[in-house]
Amino acid sequence: MPHIKSSTDLRNCYNEISKFCHEHEEPVFITKNGQGDLAVMSIEAYEMLNGKLELYRALDESRTAIKAGKKRPLTDVMKDLRQEIADDNL
Repeated sequence: MPHIKSSTDLRNCYNEISKFCHEHEEPVFITKNGQGDLAVMSIEAYEMLNGKLELYRALDESRTAIKAGKKRPLTDVMKDLRQEIADDNL
């Protein structure tokens, strides 16, 4: 269930809202004049969400490449990755 607070609560109860975000790793939705206005979350939750989005984007690019016939044997991919790691390019 979403955690909803008013903009007044954000101003007056910042520490409580911050503590909730860090403990529960989920956003708090802030309303202004009874309407949704902001989503507040911890940096850790934001970075996790952003990481997931980057992964989904990469997976989507992979699916598109496969559909376009751009495939390579796994052994070649692993060889290239190992070389990039050895060259410190990652």
